[in-house]
Amino acid sequence: MRIADPLKDNMYAELARRNLRRQSIRTILAAIGIIIGVIAISSMGILGNTMKMSVTESFADIGDKLMVYPAPGEETISQRQIGQIRKVGGIDRIIPLRSNAERVEYRNEETFASVYDIDEEGLVTLVELEKGRFFKSGSTDCVLGSGVAENLGATVGSKVIIDDSRLRVVGILTERGLGFDIDTDSGIFTSSDMYEKLYPDEEEGYSSVIITVDDIDELDRVQEDIEDRINKKDELIMVFATNMITESIGGVFDAISLFLMGIGSISLLVAGVSILNVMLMSTMERTKEIGVMKAVGASRRDILRMFLLEALFLGVAASLIGGLLTLGGSYMVISFIMDDAAYLLKPSNILYILEGVLFGIGTSLLGGMYPAWKASRMRPLDALRYE
Repeated sequence: MRIADPLKDNMYAELARRNLRRQSIRTILAAIGIIIGVIAISSMGILGNTMKMSVTESFADIGDKLMVYPAPGEETISQRQIGQIRKVGGIDRIIPLRSNAERVEYRNEETFASVYDIDEEGLVTLVELEKGRFFKSGSTDCVLGSGVAENLGATVGSKVIIDDSRLRVVGILTERGLGFDIDTDSGIFTSSDMYEKLYPDEEEGYSSVIITVDDIDELDRVQEDIEDRINKKDELIMVFATNMITESIGGVFDAISLFLMGIGSISLLVAGVSILNVMLMSTMERTKEIGVMKAVGASRRDILRMFLLEALFLGVAASLIGGLLTLGGSYMVISFIMDDAAYLLKPSNILYILEGVLFGIGTSLLGGMYPAWKASRMRPLDALRYE
């Protein structure tokens, strides 16, 4: 069974197609403008959105945490305050820690690192191990971040020196990148006993507390409960929700995408002016033809429809080509930059292509609207006398 083409038997649609084919060079040049505009808008949006998704995914593992710090004027977080935090519902794990910046040596190499006192269970919750094992409670062992191990050239079994104390490396962590809970890559993690041996004069208490929650949707509520419980009279602690970081990053990249798409839309503006020029030229060249059509009964609406169909056909064809070229070009660029073309198939990126196509079609119709209106307003006698 043949599927009928609703435009095939439409006289005005056929006239629109014929007129576009008749001025093929002019039509192709106008189409190129639309194609470039669609590619510019879509690819700019995809680039910004892909960067946003890549960065937010990198921070996804810290978005369910609360960071508790001493308020300005306070030195540490006390054991009593941690006890108050434990009474708040919805908390999965509380990880208190102490930290100090220190110079670390191994053989002829040295680097600066953050030395952490953190229990083994807490460390297992926050990081992934690449080599070796985690330290045992009460031991003098340590686990190195990937950056520290690389800078020192240390491996599992090496003995690093911190302030004349030797710590045996029993594990090296997987590289994680930037984090807002602990400095994993540039950190050295050891037991409380070893930490107290390194810093015997340090004041009692903890420099920060990491809190994970059972349900990420309860993060704000848990934050408020902790603040209300401890900061009743004076501000003793500050509670920072890490999901604010991902939300802020998302907002920044949304603004970047919008800005880039705005730049790309200039190309479509130029394409719209090109279409306006093409249609006006076509109107002038076909003045007598329009007069004949009106003389034999064509209405203003018929003339308007014919010219708008020309703009629509040109816009649809060029915009679809632009969308397909954007899809292919973005695939190659994302594969090269991100090493993962799966980002391109995310619904949000497909929407940017659709937006570019619709924008191109809309620009074509706007560009053809004035010439179509002008052609429809011609009087038959004036058109027939036109030279």
